[in-house]
Amino acid sequence: MKLAVNSRSDEEVETIVKLLIAYDGSRCAEAALDDLTHAGLPQKGEAIVISVAEIWLPPPPPSSFEIVEMAVKAKGAVGLERKYMESSIAVKSANALAAQAASRFQANFPDWSVKHEAVWGSPNWEIFSKARESDVDLIVVGSHGRTALGRFFLGSISQWLLNEARCSVRVARGKIDEPDFPVRLIVGLDGSQNADATLEQVAARNWPEKSEVRVVVVDQPLEPTVVGEFIPPVRHSVAESNAEESELSRKLAEDAAQRLRAKGLRADALIRIGDPKHELVKFAEEWRADCIFLGATGLTNRIERFLLGSVAGAVAARAHCSVEIVRRKILAGAPNGNGKN
Repeated sequence: MKLAVNSRSDEEVETIVKLLIAYDGSRCAEAALDDLTHAGLPQKGEAIVISVAEIWLPPPPPSSFEIVEMAVKAKGAVGLERKYMESSIAVKSANALAAQAASRFQANFPDWSVKHEAVWGSPNWEIFSKARESDVDLIVVGSHGRTALGRFFLGSISQWLLNEARCSVRVARGKIDEPDFPVRLIVGLDGSQNADATLEQVAARNWPEKSEVRVVVVDQPLEPTVVGEFIPPVRHSVAESNAEESELSRKLAEDAAQRLRAKGLRADALIRIGDPKHELVKFAEEWRADCIFLGATGLTNRIERFLLGSVAGAVAARAHCSVEIVRRKILAGAPNGNGKN
């Protein structure tokens, strides 16, 4: 792949240093691997590919001889359990899947350092824990495309990680156009700190030549109440407020597009009117975008997230293309709002 010519000094640090790729052998996981070839990744980096074996019942016990052999090599009860589980068919199969995916990723990114491993337990928690343990910058997962009703009641691995992960998360769906078609990116901004981090992330990547970016700010104009519509001062105040917000949105989008153009990208600003959850997805379909970048903003209360969802979560669930939710990485010792460190 020929990369864009946007230059960076040697002192600048690549935004993505380490990836965690969750792989289960499904078509969605395959699409996630293919998706990374046009994700603007640097030429060098580190990747960890993991496959999770969901083991609800313990595997058949080994022979007494095997237990003794394991105990000799293990350090304590936890080490013995690990040796025991690693020998199970489910974990061996997961390890084979991870090795297969790692080989495929290495073929696309020959200069990267790539490792693979199998883990067992709850996929949500194992991916989260491995990402925290390895201090990764980005988790890559496929989208299994559950129904809207299923997502609402049951959730999915990707949706859970969007809310709980301490780093950025990419829900990958693969490129929908021909391989040589220019990469099309949408950057959704709202002026928040994480939105600014999103812009930095996109600007720091190595994109193919002719890649196009649309910086989108979605305005939600105020509307006077039924009574307020008949009171001229109220109508006037609402109109003034909307005009002011519209100007701020226009400036935010234009300034962001200019920052991306300074990095050699073909970027334009766009203002949409309506609900960001719907407008970003709608525009992505109209423009045939390959990926939507958003900051990890939205509701912080878990009950509110469950009932209403955040913009990032809603877009990731509904979009036809890949969605990357950018979050400034939380240090390993910092709490993430769920009582766990």
